[in-house]
Amino acid sequence: FDAAADGYVRAEGGAVVLLKPLDKALADGDAVQAVIVASGTNTDGGRKSGITIPSGAGQADLMREVLARSGLAADDVAYIEAHGTGTPIGDPIEAAAIGAVYGRAGTRGSALPIGSVKTNLGHLESASGMAGLIKAILILKHRALPPSLHLTTPNPHIDFAGLNLEVVTRYRLLPKSARKALAVGVNSFGFGGA
Repeated sequence: FDAAADGYVRAEGGAVVLLKPLDKALADGDAVQAVIVASGTNTDGGRKSGITIPSGAGQADLMREVLARSGLAADDVAYIEAHGTGTPIGDPIEAAAIGAVYGRAGTRGSALPIGSVKTNLGHLESASGMAGLIKAILILKHRALPPSLHLTTPNPHIDFAGLNLEVVTRYRLLPKSARKALAVGVNSFGFGGA
């Protein structure tokens, strides 16, 4: 989300997450790290203006669909782990989609924190969504937000104030919530927009 963003650093990695129905995990005495309340997938398809240019409308549509399925309100989401590749075109498009769905939520008082694990690890390509998911789980476990690195000058093509978004640039605790559990979102997509 930096003004000087000109692409991403490629990285390699993999991850495995064991998914189990919550009732079964509890019955088996498993240590539950997090609960996925909703997920979804789509593709930008014909809405794209180029294979490497994401569709903001496609991202926002999917975020709204998953949010509706989750039973949560946009204000219930305390953080969004963005795809955040550090590209001059993709970052503004993704930020606009996140802001439209989550940042401008009716009762959200302060800016919605966002970040990307890619600033810490690089872009794990096909495993990048898993890295984002694991970061989200660790955020919930520790109730803290690690900083996104290398943000010197916010991208002037992103209206952070108007979108009510804030890139996390320093370690901080998640804000206290009246809810028993906190929710975080993960946005991740592939090269072709899926």
